[in-house]
Amino acid sequence: MIRDFLDPNLNFEKINQIDSSCVMQTYTRQPIALVRGKGSLVFDIEGRKYIDCVAGIAVNNVGHCHPAVVESIKNQAEQLIHVSNLYYTSPQAMLAEKLVSITGMDRIFFCNSGTEAVEAAMKLARTRTGRQNFVSTYGAFHGRSMGALSLTHKEAYRNPFRPLVENVDFVPYNDIKAVSESVDQDTAAVIIEPIQGEAGVNVPSPGYLQEVRRICDENDALLIFDEVQTGFGRTGTWFCRQHSGVLPDIMTMAKAMGGGFPMGAIASREDISFGKGEHASTFGGNPLACAASLAAIGAIEDENMLERCTRLGEYFMSRLKGMSRDDILDVRGAGLMIGVELGADCGDIVSYGRENGVLLNCTSDSVLRLVPPFVITEEQIDTVVDTIEQA
Repeated sequence: MIRDFLDPNLNFEKINQIDSSCVMQTYTRQPIALVRGKGSLVFDIEGRKYIDCVAGIAVNNVGHCHPAVVESIKNQAEQLIHVSNLYYTSPQAMLAEKLVSITGMDRIFFCNSGTEAVEAAMKLARTRTGRQNFVSTYGAFHGRSMGALSLTHKEAYRNPFRPLVENVDFVPYNDIKAVSESVDQDTAAVIIEPIQGEAGVNVPSPGYLQEVRRICDENDALLIFDEVQTGFGRTGTWFCRQHSGVLPDIMTMAKAMGGGFPMGAIASREDISFGKGEHASTFGGNPLACAASLAAIGAIEDENMLERCTRLGEYFMSRLKGMSRDDILDVRGAGLMIGVELGADCGDIVSYGRENGVLLNCTSDSVLRLVPPFVITEEQIDTVVDTIEQA
């Protein structure tokens, strides 16, 4: 008999009590307990329904519990869950081949998260260039582990854990002159988000990424694109880099990669990939994660979700720009990665949205970040916009 480990009598108050007494209190959670998701909707333990514009923070691109992803995970779990990277598995080989195809890169290293991917990228940049210095940007978020945190700009995240990895310079985002003045013959790599996520969905000017590429080439420094949040169709192309036509030397990815299942990876050029023993991951590229990722990528292809993301993103932004609020300073983004900059803190709007059936996220204090699943409908977008306007 299969044992059911979940208590059917749990309610929100009991879950909250257990969390408060047993879980490290690192998160400021919304006061709801989610138990089920389908498409662009989630449901809480009290039976309330919400349109999800957070999507696990740009993770559930293909929607909650997409049938293809669920079926793939079920089938793989019955065959092989984990064997370590001491052996070959067909799901990992198939996924690596697929990622080479859609990234335009040559080699893949699998890990388990975006932070791990950034750590791998840092190691790879140092070992292949023989240099130590990195250039990152104001507002950058690349992760919370010691290396990735060293590339993350927010002092509130950094200060409690100093000393961090040394030799990191921060320059203003979207400022070519600052990049040019900071990159030199000691720079291992410049790391940059093609669109900044945590900083408020900041979209660079046309030509910015091309110029960063040129500066790196002139100094024999590597260019790392952090596509953890922008990848797997979020901006309307497989990866945000495609909008600029710039190919980096290393690219990090995670979040939506596994269709909701935890997974990460880096892609690199052939001549700067890791060699034997230079890096490793016990769980990286395990069969279950790879099966989930193959299904998620397949769903994006089979259901023409890149086109859908572009079309719905344009509709969403046009509706937002047409709102009658006088506190909106800007609406920006690409695809279904949208930022609504307000003249004040947006926490109250997030609370109002939750109370009225819409899950929203406030980032950089005053920016609503909207990253819904690609399966959201125009009618649901209308509801979201109406709710924001009423907040």
